[in-house]
Order: sequence, then structure tokens, then C-alpha cells
Amino acid sequence: MSTRTLREIMTTDCSTVTLKDNVYEAAVKMKQEDTGFIPVVEGRKLIGVLTDRDLVIRGYAEKREGSAAIKQVMSERVVSVPPETTVDEAAKIMAKEQIRRLPIVENGDLVGIVSIGDLAVRDKFEDEAGEALSQISEQDKQTVH
Repeated sequence: MSTRTLREIMTTDCSTVTLKDNVYEAAVKMKQEDTGFIPVVEGRKLIGVLTDRDLVIRGYAEKREGSAAIKQVMSERVVSVPPETTVDEAAKIMAKEQIRRLPIVENGDLVGIVSIGDLAVRDKFEDEAGEALSQISEQDKQTVH
């Protein structure tokens, strides 16, 4: 069982958007950063996340303009953890919640992000969590085809 914490492996230079940005600006940032996930912040406080799926489901599918406010399409229910969370705990949370990215928050402020890839590359999973995360990845592969 790993005792490594997320502080040791998290990405700290993550792109963010604010409520002042619009859907188009967020989409451009996703393209530039080659990501499908951007935290929404007020100052440094995490208030939501925006995924490429949010843009499609709540944006494009609801015929929103590119000038639509981020607030209209973002996910306000965010699963986040403190940086002291162990890699194994994070893997279990991600598996349970079926999420690929996990914001790291300290005192309400966004301090980093970890992805399934970060966990897989930088540590060995406990069997149960690793198996669940593999299933998330397999589901993603199946939906691409």
C-alpha cells in the first residue's frame, strides 16, 4: 500500500477559467492545452469544473452561443481532495466517482490536479482501486469507437 501523497505527484501549473470567461474562450483554452478538463476558479478558490462533455451536453446540445457564460455549462458539483491524500485513497475516490481527474484543494484554494495517468505512471495501485480505474479507462476506449 502506498503512502505517497498527491502533493508529491500533482500537476501544479494547470490552466483555469473564471466566471468572466465564456464558453468559446474555455473551448479555445482546452484546445491550446490539449485537455478536456479545466477548473473554474474565483481568485484561487475552486468553484466548479468545466469538461469537454459539459461543453457538448450543456452548451452545444442546448444551442448555447460561444458567448454563453461558463456558469451556464460548468459542473458545480466537484469532487476534490487535500494534497495530503494518499495515492491509493485518490485512486479509490476516482474509481468510486468514475472520474479521470481530481482537483487538489487546500483551504478552498486550487493547488493542483491529478489524473488517472498521473497515478498509473507514478505509482502502483492497490489491486481494488487499480482494477476500478482500469475499468474507467476501458469504458473510455469503448465509447471512442
